[in-house]
Amino acid sequence: MSGLASEGSQFDARQYDAKMTELLGTTDGEEFFTSYDEVYESFDSMGLQENLLRGIYAYGFEKPSAIQQRGIVPFCKGLDVIQQAQSGTGKTATFCSGVLQQLDYSLVECQALVLAPTRELAQQIEKVMRALGDYLGVKVHACVGGTSVREDQRILSSGVHVVVGTPGRVFDMLRRQSLRPDDIKMFVLDEADEMLSRGFKDQIYDIFQLLPPKIQVGVFSATMPPEALEITRKFMKKPVRILVKRDELTLEGIKQFYVNVDKEEWKLETLCDLYETLAITQSVIFVNTPTQDIIMREFRSGSSRVLITTDLLARGIDVQQVSLVINFDLPTQPENYLHRIGRSGRFGRKGVAINFVTKEDERMLFDIQKFYNVVIEELPANVADLL
Repeated sequence: MSGLASEGSQFDARQYDAKMTELLGTTDGEEFFTSYDEVYESFDSMGLQENLLRGIYAYGFEKPSAIQQRGIVPFCKGLDVIQQAQSGTGKTATFCSGVLQQLDYSLVECQALVLAPTRELAQQIEKVMRALGDYLGVKVHACVGGTSVREDQRILSSGVHVVVGTPGRVFDMLRRQSLRPDDIKMFVLDEADEMLSRGFKDQIYDIFQLLPPKIQVGVFSATMPPEALEITRKFMKKPVRILVKRDELTLEGIKQFYVNVDKEEWKLETLCDLYETLAITQSVIFVNTPTQDIIMREFRSGSSRVLITTDLLARGIDVQQVSLVINFDLPTQPENYLHRIGRSGRFGRKGVAINFVTKEDERMLFDIQKFYNVVIEELPANVADLL
């Protein structure tokens, strides 16, 4: 569709809008989307390549989140998709999987372009894409402002499969013809609402004009303001809309704390101390590896109302009745934090989460706070009053 404006010509928005309306045959946003409701309960059932599955499991994912259950397959089928879900629900892995599934790895040319509103997010996406595509030999590069233009040009000329970037630098690379658009077949806008509120709209339009006309578009966004809808209508062909309700999981109403336990071996003692202070009703303790079950057994024997588990169950546990969640080990992925301690907001129950943090965990604690935009404070002495 980018063929509507010849390169270098003055872009006439009215003519474009008229043409689009005629192409779409509708001016009513509601008719424009079809919804897609197929749900895949496991990654194995999605028909993904073996080496992509290996990457997904090696990354620490075990069971797909709600958006992953609905969103990966339509993207893999080459459909234009609008996926609406809150941050922290696994959107990144959804489109990364969809992109990785469809790349032609024998062709070392850019085939997918992912745009994000900030450098940090672009770099985070690059990491996930690279990790999930580890066994596929994917080449990914983050094109973001504040880094060497020359270095970008060097890496792009040596050949990559996927470019993740911020609109300014990506447009610059396209304009300099360091990034060749000819083989790009997938275009993803992540956090589209954020991008539009940061005023990248014109740049996104400019980039789109330079991309091949037959291109798959994926828009991922927590909210769908009018500007985002407008973009979806201009760029997309019969998109399917996948909506994951906000009230699935939330961290609202959960007080979150951390306890410094310098060394791994001090955790058990800390746990026992905690249980002496607290007349604990129901609690869940998350550990990362079953080997800890052995240490935990002695602790567990005294109480049947304590559930000790790993992330494998995190998404399946109904934490409604639980007033305390203890992360004996922090999760290996920030996404899993929500699944461990989050709860359905509808019930409005209060809860407390306590995170055991060793020196090695400090970075992960920082990442979790950034990921969910929360502040996790040190556990106060009067913790018993909070429960």
